[in-house]
Amino acid sequence: MTQHDTIFSKPLPSISDFCFDQQVVEVFPDMINRSVPGYSSILQTLPQLVTQYVQPNSHLYDLGCSLGAATLAMRKGCEQTKNCKIIGIDNAQPMIERAQLHLDGYRSDVPVELICQDLAATKIENASVVVLNFTLQFIPENKRDEVIQNIYNGMNKGGALLIAEKIRHSDSQMNDVLIDLHHDFKRANGYSELEISQKRAAIENVMKVDTLEVHQQRFNKAGFRHSAVWFQCFNFAAMLAVK
Repeated sequence: MTQHDTIFSKPLPSISDFCFDQQVVEVFPDMINRSVPGYSSILQTLPQLVTQYVQPNSHLYDLGCSLGAATLAMRKGCEQTKNCKIIGIDNAQPMIERAQLHLDGYRSDVPVELICQDLAATKIENASVVVLNFTLQFIPENKRDEVIQNIYNGMNKGGALLIAEKIRHSDSQMNDVLIDLHHDFKRANGYSELEISQKRAAIENVMKVDTLEVHQQRFNKAGFRHSAVWFQCFNFAAMLAVK
């Protein structure tokens, strides 16, 4: 059963950089649903998008799979497609172990392989769908172009990259408005001012967000022919890029 997220509910003498450790694993579903506006809508739409772009005899990748929520959604979308395999990648072993337990609870003929490794070191091959669900924002900024290029290079023609990210608006005034709306969302979901402040301090050094323009430029540079934002709520957006 999912535990309630109280990691930052008490004053901390010092705030360490946020990491996906066992403590976060235990509360992650509660944390992400209460922190990311539109998260459930993105997951609910993934099967539909996967069905549209999955190809027979191909691989599907969930890069930064965490507890496997997107992996499960992807599996629903390719159950009618022959000879597909999903490969889930995460660099946190506690996440991989819990994801395996979640996947074992749902019967499916679509095979899933979970691997604990750095996604930047993952070789993408014969891919028809690649998902990066709130993952690129944790990759060092100087490696992001390389990650997207690696995905493109290993993707079949007509394949799709589905990427969801927290974003930064290029207009600083509008960016402040979006941040305020996000904080109101967290307050409405029961987070206190202390929790919001301490979580922000913990994550600011490990999560650097891009503008939509930077994402678009990165897709174009890699070679993607088409891209669009298909969902946005406040400063969170889901994008689709097609090879």
